[in-house]
Amino acid sequence: MTIKDGLLADFDHEMGTTRRLLERLPDDRLGWRPHPRSMTLGGLATHLSTIPSWGGRILNDASFDLVGAPPPAAEKASRADILSTFDAVCRETRAAMDKTDGEYQSPWTLLRGGHQVFSVPRAAAFRSFVLHHVIHHRGQLSLYLRLNDVPVPAIYGPSADEGG
Repeated sequence: MTIKDGLLADFDHEMGTTRRLLERLPDDRLGWRPHPRSMTLGGLATHLSTIPSWGGRILNDASFDLVGAPPPAAEKASRADILSTFDAVCRETRAAMDKTDGEYQSPWTLLRGGHQVFSVPRAAAFRSFVLHHVIHHRGQLSLYLRLNDVPVPAIYGPSADEGG
């Protein structure tokens, strides 16, 4: 199995699970937040819908400087807009994943103001900045949905709402 094969399997599984969660978003509750310092439901879902876009930066550029990072995406106003963004970003990222093992093993560097923060193989950066980041925020979104009495889908096993 190649590095690409393993990453594609992980990507497809995690993005499919994430999409099922985003499909549950209640349009009438996107402004809800569990705490004043927390993102709104719509803001969190918007952020989650754009995270896979990091994949293209990691797989196509040797480095990224945080100083030049674009501002966060404007909060989407509907579940349909969030899903549309997520689907488009996932298609673009999946297409960028057509790399050789050598390309996945080549270094990727995170910079801040031209100074190296760290450098890791692209496959490791992809797992961390895309897959693990999605999983982290998907966990938050699961809780947001539960607190709004929205049934949470099974993710890695049955949820309290779906027995499997």
